[in-house]
Amino acid sequence: AVRAGPFGQLFRRDNFVFGQSGAGNNWAKGHYTEGAELVDQVLDVVRREAEGCDCLQGFQITHSLGGGTGAGMGTLLISKIREEFPDRMMATFSVMPSPKVSDTVVEPYNATLSVHQLVENSDETFCIDNEALYDICMRTLKLANPSYGDLNHLFSAVMSGVTTCLRFPGQLNSDLRKLAVNMVPFPRLHFFMVGFAPLT
Repeated sequence: AVRAGPFGQLFRRDNFVFGQSGAGNNWAKGHYTEGAELVDQVLDVVRREAEGCDCLQGFQITHSLGGGTGAGMGTLLISKIREEFPDRMMATFSVMPSPKVSDTVVEPYNATLSVHQLVENSDETFCIDNEALYDICMRTLKLANPSYGDLNHLFSAVMSGVTTCLRFPGQLNSDLRKLAVNMVPFPRLHFFMVGFAPLT
């Protein structure tokens, strides 16, 4: 679906990794069984991209904490990257589940298990509240039934805002490490709530 979409040409075809089955909204399946089978292929792609860098600053990972793949396999990937690149920064954009907009009853368990992993293996975690995304779409943008495209557009605007200092010249927060130095008082306290004026 991604390759056939309007942004398909942005991605290298050999960087896609496919699996035959999902994690079925089960964190343990994503972390220990289904995800563990795929993670080495993903790490090969990460390694190849890292080797092509002159000065690798760190990694940015976007994932959901409510399902099995984003939460279970996502945190497995983060811990494996941390093992292989211990001196590089790890920033995650993590979509937090909410009881009001919930697909499955096990989302709180998946999120709890994931946050435990993120405390240990991430340097900066930008928390995106799923319910807040829907609220902004409905109340501020007056969209009665927001699509995933609408939610992703908001999410991408937030990501773009957070990473502006990495892409344009400036004095403050000019890289991921300086951002962490300015924002993280203690290593384990690295969970940020993102605000985006004038929407929030």
